[in-house]
This record gives sequence, structure tokens and C-alpha cells, in this order.
Amino acid sequence: MHIPDGFISAPVAGATSLASVAALFIAFGRSEEAFGIRRAPILGLTTAFIFAAQMINFPVAGGTSGHLCGGALAAIILGSPWAGMLCIATVLIIQAVLFADGGITALGANIFNLGVIGVWVGWGLTQTLQRLLGGSKGRLPLAAGIAAGVSLVVSAIACAIQLALSGTAPVNVVLPSMTGVHILIGIGEGLVTGGVLTYLATARPDLLPGEEEKFKGWLVPIVSIILVAGVLSLFASGWPDGLEKVAENLGFINLAEEVRVEVPTPFADYGIEGLEQIGTSIAGLVGAAVCFAVAFGIAKVIKPKNA
Repeated sequence: MHIPDGFISAPVAGATSLASVAALFIAFGRSEEAFGIRRAPILGLTTAFIFAAQMINFPVAGGTSGHLCGGALAAIILGSPWAGMLCIATVLIIQAVLFADGGITALGANIFNLGVIGVWVGWGLTQTLQRLLGGSKGRLPLAAGIAAGVSLVVSAIACAIQLALSGTAPVNVVLPSMTGVHILIGIGEGLVTGGVLTYLATARPDLLPGEEEKFKGWLVPIVSIILVAGVLSLFASGWPDGLEKVAENLGFINLAEEVRVEVPTPFADYGIEGLEQIGTSIAGLVGAAVCFAVAFGIAKVIKPKNA
């Protein structure tokens, strides 16, 4: 659900950019209080994993695909919605600049939808559901899975409203179209989120909040990221994602090409010209490495002053 250039108007792009900048500014400050220095490797690994996982589109009904957005997952693994915002924003910025995935002019809207709304709805609903389910840590994957699916739908609704405000499509058409297809994609988001958290709680609890002192090392997480970015990404569905499919059905898909802002990069569309599948693997590995490095650096910058 990465909005490309041309889908939203200048006023909508400007307003969402200002809102995203303000939210990230607050997130930097609040993360100093909520994010311990021992979590720096976790921020890097989480950001790299979510970037890699977003490369894998899974098919849903009607020739449409979806992929993990990861807002709820990031907030829960990092133990802070503020850090979750920084994680998702880092992924979106790198995707737009290095991979031409998501428009440069729409970057503020994408951060607002996925990095602010997606993170906070996922985080808040997870906390609420977990309390309703008795507060047991064993119920966390279930609560987070449901919350992640709902958060994706809410993000899609926000995107639909932005499209309507931009005059791209009538609200009575684009809103039900975006909501319907992203309910299906949200099921996949919930399953992936719940599955990852179930694995971490069972096999790597040291990667979850409160267990930093028991950190078992980097090997397994790094190998997992390499496999997802370099191997599993080759099997991603080629079908259009939810937003792209809606744009095709409603007739505004050509706007992306008419107003596209080109950023020179050898990794556009997650590939390297002339290298076919190996190019996709290289692009995925480079992207994951850059995401890790940037997020790790951010974590060092935002470490608590008394660390």
C-alpha cells in the first residue's frame, strides 16, 4: 500500500508530510525515554526484517497480492510505538529513495498511514485485546495478529480518504474498494504477525522487550533476514498489490506514470538491470543491510542520556 507519485494532490501531500515530520520529531524525543541502548541491535534487526518481509507479496483473491506492512509487529518487538514509528519510517524512506517503491512526493502520506496510523492502531489494539484475554504473554501473538490485521485496514481507509480529498476517485467508490481488498490482505498481515511473535516467544524470547540481558547473538536473526531478502523474495507474487489493483479498476493507475519523480538508483523495482533473479536477491540484501545500518545508527543517537 505504498502510494506512488501522482495519486494524491499537493495539499494532501503537504499536510501529511507536515503531520509525519511532527510525529517523527516527537518519536525521536520520546524514544530517548522509552528505548534502552541494549535495544539498538533489535531496532536494526527489526527494521531489516520488515524491509525484507515487505518484498514478499502473497496472493489474495481476484488477482491481487498483499505484503506485510509491519507496524504492529515493529511496535511490539521493540516494546514502544515511538520506536516502531522510527522503524517503519526508515523502511519507507529507504524504499522510496533506493528502490522507487512509493512516491517521493507521497512519502509523507505513506509514513503517516503506515508508520503513524498503522503503528499506533496496532499497538493500542494489541494492549487492549491482551488485557481482555487475561494479560497472559501466551496470548500476545493472538492479540497482535488481530490488531495487525485491523491496523492495516484502518491504514487503507486513511489512504482512501486521502485519494478522495485529492479528487483522484470518489469517496463512495474508493473507500469500499480499498477497505474490501485490504480486509483480505489484513488476514495475511495478522497471520504473519502472529506467526513471527509465536516463533520469537518460543525460540528467541531474547529478541522481545525485557529480555535484553539474555541476548543470544546475531547469527540466527541475520541468517533469517538473508533468507527472506535474498531467497524467499524470488517467489513473491507478481500480481498488483491492493492499492495498485484498486487504481487499475477505478482507472487512475496512469497518474503514477504521468507525475512520477525519478530518483536515479540501480535498484529500482527491487532489481538490477540485466541480472534477472540474482539482481532481486542483491537488491534485497543491500536494502536489508542499509535498513539495519540506518536503524542501528538511529538507536545510537536516541539512546537515553543516562545510558
